Amino acid sequence: MSEDASGKAPGPDASPSRSDSRRGGDAAADSSSFQAHVRAARSEFESQIERARVEFEEANERLNARSGRNLLVATLIGLAIGAVVLGSLLFWKWAFIAFAVPLCLMGALEFTRALQAAGRRIDLAAQLSAGVLVLGAAFVGYLTQWFVIFAAVVLVVVWRLVAQMAAHDGRRYGDVVSDVLASGLIQLYVVFHGSLALVILRQDHGELWLLAVLVIAVAVDTGAYASGVALGRHPMAPRISPNKTWEGFGGAVVASLVAGGLLGVLMLQIPLWAGLILGLAILVSATVGDLGESLIKRDLGIKDMSSFLPGHGGVLDRLDSILPSLVPGLALYILLNPLSALT
Repeated sequence: MSEDASGKAPGPDASPSRSDSRRGGDAAADSSSFQAHVRAARSEFESQIERARVEFEEANERLNARSGRNLLVATLIGLAIGAVVLGSLLFWKWAFIAFAVPLCLMGALEFTRALQAAGRRIDLAAQLSAGVLVLGAAFVGYLTQWFVIFAAVVLVVVWRLVAQMAAHDGRRYGDVVSDVLASGLIQLYVVFHGSLALVILRQDHGELWLLAVLVIAVAVDTGAYASGVALGRHPMAPRISPNKTWEGFGGAVVASLVAGGLLGVLMLQIPLWAGLILGLAILVSATVGDLGESLIKRDLGIKDMSSFLPGHGGVLDRLDSILPSLVPGLALYILLNPLSALT
């Protein structure tokens, strides 16, 4: 065995120490390489997330520009309202009253403010007071309800005439007539139609029929919008609503038939043909209501009745197709409910 200069043999741990040093260096290099790989992967992931966010925002902006609304906000608000309506009608139908009555009065308020902004003289206190009476009368007999509706229209008309006589401001006869007609229109268009929802609600299984009417009306709007955005080329009524197309109307027809048929058979338990009739009736009323309110807003020179619901406009902008649909909804309940297996 060889000896070193001190006369001692080299220690047995000399070679392993050099090996450990090399292994330590290799481990450090591997750790550094792994960290670099992790940083690169994280950077790539963050870059992909950023690209996806930018692409989503660009697509959302294109949709918003085409629809004129913030679709994300509108969708979230729509889902929240839908959850309230669905929950109340399916679990305890009388809870729907706490939602429907303020909504209807809010619609009357919006219509009043829009007409006032256009120069019409409308008495808000009279409108809301009469509205409460009409909505309350929805829970009594039909004859009494008709009498209350007539009395409500008389109330707002007389109130406006008395207020005008007290003003002594020389307002033109034609403007006074327009004020009176507009006052009556609010009660008939908003409050009377809204009260029909409560009339349907108080019937046997009325909550299911009311839900069916609401769902079909929403399906008509959704089908018209989706097909109009995707395929719309030929304007339906350019002077009234330039964005509505015949392709959109075709989508509304399909949506109304599908929704009416499915809801009729599965929920209302009426024959398929009766469900299709319900769907077509709501299609016509919803389309007429949508175009009718578009005509009113065009005449008033406004885009929305208010900005109460972000992404939607006002309450009345969401009720434009629903309010008129309550008329055929009630009529078809009377005619078709005897065919239901629920009775």
